[in-house]
Amino acid sequence: MSSPFTTPTPASAPQRRTASPHPAQQPGADLGLLLLRLAVGLTMAAHGSQKLFGWFDGSGLVGPADYNAAKTMAWVAALTETFCGLGLAIGLLTPLAGAGILGIMLNAIAVKWGSGFFSPQGIEYDLVLLAGAVSLALVGPGRLAADALLPVLRDHRFSRGVAAVVLGAVSAAFVLVVLRD
Repeated sequence: MSSPFTTPTPASAPQRRTASPHPAQQPGADLGLLLLRLAVGLTMAAHGSQKLFGWFDGSGLVGPADYNAAKTMAWVAALTETFCGLGLAIGLLTPLAGAGILGIMLNAIAVKWGSGFFSPQGIEYDLVLLAGAVSLALVGPGRLAADALLPVLRDHRFSRGVAAVVLGAVSAAFVLVVLRD
């Protein structure tokens, strides 16, 4: 006997298949997200530690000349790059780590704007790091991440990623409008 709420399907009816399984079920998705997190996160952490600790032939804390509170902004940038980069690399608080990197990269692009697209003075490298961080904030860290161990963050929500991206963009805009000369 069939339920009044379902329509029986004939045995000969073709079954619809989706083009590909859900990303979480794709074999390489978690590994791909891990590699992206490591590349973007460790790059940012290393860059931040150049400023914060003078490591990797870094100059240490030098404030950007076009900000009112140059020393404070240098601290904020170095701490954000280092700790958001590490957070992204291990997949801890991934949407917020991505938002922090988004804010830093938007400011870097604004400072370099007008110097062309290609490195060393251009924005191409900053744009790639920004895109990687935003992608991870929106998609989530995958199952090979510290977030997977935390009950609240275990199931990534797209809405949290969007909220984090908006937060990063608004923070960057605040810094650019209020604190930049």
